[in-house]
Amino acid sequence: MHLRALHLLHQTTRGAFRRGLATAAPEAALKGPTGVVLLNMGGPSTLPEVHDFLYRLFADEDLMPLGKYQPTLAKFIAWRRTPKIAHHYAEIGGGSPIRKWSEYQAEEMCKILDRIAPATAPHVPYVAFRYAAPLTDDTFVKMQQDGIKRAVAFTQYPQYSCSTTGSSFNELAKIAERLDPEEEMKWSLIDRWPTHPGLAKAFAQNIQKTLDTYDPEVRDKVILLFSAHSLPMSVINRGDPYPQEVGSTVQAVMAQLGFRNPYRLVWQSQVGPVPWLGAQTADTVKSLVARGEKNMIIVPIAFTSDHIETLHELDLEIIGETGEPGIKRAESLNGSPVFIEALADIVKTHLQQDVVSSPQYQLRCPMCTSENCKTSRAHFLKQT
Repeated sequence: MHLRALHLLHQTTRGAFRRGLATAAPEAALKGPTGVVLLNMGGPSTLPEVHDFLYRLFADEDLMPLGKYQPTLAKFIAWRRTPKIAHHYAEIGGGSPIRKWSEYQAEEMCKILDRIAPATAPHVPYVAFRYAAPLTDDTFVKMQQDGIKRAVAFTQYPQYSCSTTGSSFNELAKIAERLDPEEEMKWSLIDRWPTHPGLAKAFAQNIQKTLDTYDPEVRDKVILLFSAHSLPMSVINRGDPYPQEVGSTVQAVMAQLGFRNPYRLVWQSQVGPVPWLGAQTADTVKSLVARGEKNMIIVPIAFTSDHIETLHELDLEIIGETGEPGIKRAESLNGSPVFIEALADIVKTHLQQDVVSSPQYQLRCPMCTSENCKTSRAHFLKQT
């Protein structure tokens, strides 16, 4: 994912599924194959993909509404930003590892699901990205070719935001309307999972592993900075639930750690003159260092794998520039077995509950005026 570039400008019977309510469906109706699609914004795997990635990002009106000239502006911004962003990707190995990790997580999760949820097996893994290959429409066509009739769209953003999960669901609804007008493929949505015990445990394990690298005399005094991508206050003020959900993840993780260490939730990647949710990660680190704090662990709490915002922004820009060996980053979830087991448990529970989405998804942001958000919910939650 490269939301940062954004800031440089600004589901079992047919009837029951369509109602989006829990139902006691017969086991035969649940039989697979079941496609499980991990949704994310994605990132360019190679340097030549950077331009198209940026163009798709800036052209997304759900992410940044730029008015009727958006396609033209998107082309200009992508052209202008590509050299700098490509250089950043070159500095982290020539591309984002998010596709590699997403495909690995999907495959390993489905192996576990086939064992623990035989009623809906086989489970077929897919990855669908918003702005980079494999794009959502290409994945949708592949699922049709594979004969998938039951599908779960599983956001890989544990905490819901209209700008991430919401945008991905809006795109999926548009593609489904266009490529599957008869609704032969039945979808349900896992739209958030911020306090799942397995998620909290996986984060806590990685934090503890990093804490164990400090001298025991200072270990409990190491400051934990949970860093998440910020949002403009205009998005927050319309009722986006992202901040409270990120906070709930932090609390769940700290409970796993026994609240031994001092901690704060901070926000990264905000750029530009408009108000953003703070405090900013970079400013927080600088301020703490100026006060004499030399031992900190930055925890990317809203990301489920490495990408440019962990490998470049956190590692190279924020941590690297301090020159302090006591300032470190907790490993991203990536291939964590505990995390992948959590993914499988979330999908298993979702399939057993037989719902289309969480009640929270069915409630739009109180001040939302987006037609895309309205029509995508109408698509997934429509009545018979």
